[in-house]
Amino acid sequence: MAKILYLLMVILVSNVALAANIEGNIYSFDLEKRNNTIVTVDSTPPQSIVSKDSTYSFKLDKGEYTIKAAYTENNTIKESVTENIKIEKDGSYRLDLILFPDLEEDISLLEETDAPVIDTGIFNRQMSTFDIVMLFVALIGFVLIILLLLRYKKMLNQVTEEVEKAAEKTDIYDESRKIVDFIKEQDGRTTQKEIRKKFPSSESKISMIISELEQKDVIKKIKKGRGNIIILKQDD
Repeated sequence: MAKILYLLMVILVSNVALAANIEGNIYSFDLEKRNNTIVTVDSTPPQSIVSKDSTYSFKLDKGEYTIKAAYTENNTIKESVTENIKIEKDGSYRLDLILFPDLEEDISLLEETDAPVIDTGIFNRQMSTFDIVMLFVALIGFVLIILLLLRYKKMLNQVTEEVEKAAEKTDIYDESRKIVDFIKEQDGRTTQKEIRKKFPSSESKISMIISELEQKDVIKKIKKGRGNIIILKQDD
């Protein structure tokens, strides 16, 4: 008899030692504390409480459990959650429960409504076509801008060349006038070598100016040895 009582005490103590306390708070989806929530756990036997102050607590032995919580209005579940927990040793466990809106009710409300169903695929197809058209227009605009820039660059180069040519002609004309004046100062007769000494222009430019003056019958060039004698034929 004593052995039986001893065994019963050992079993009772071991069960108490393995018991764990599970507790936590209950929150709505927007993290507000939710009162009047039904909380159940599939222990043996099952346990169930109605939380009036947004808290719950269960005593559980070693094992795996499923804790469910539901908030109801007019006998209809508005928010609910299901959590699993595993008890491996005694002690205190904390598991806060966050309730989520019940989607099945929202789906049933959508099924009951008479609102027309909109085919969003039509809008997607129209938007895709619109995007393609806009891309094509943007591409054409980009090509036109490139062509205009190239044409503008070509015109700018032409204008620059014409300005440079005009400036060069003006410079040659001024240089020609100075050379003619210099020949006059030399009593209408000098050498090409003396002209090059007088003017800082290149030899090729001086030769070109003298050739133009000769073609215009302003001067006469006479070859003498390695040089040329320049004679003024008429007044400029």
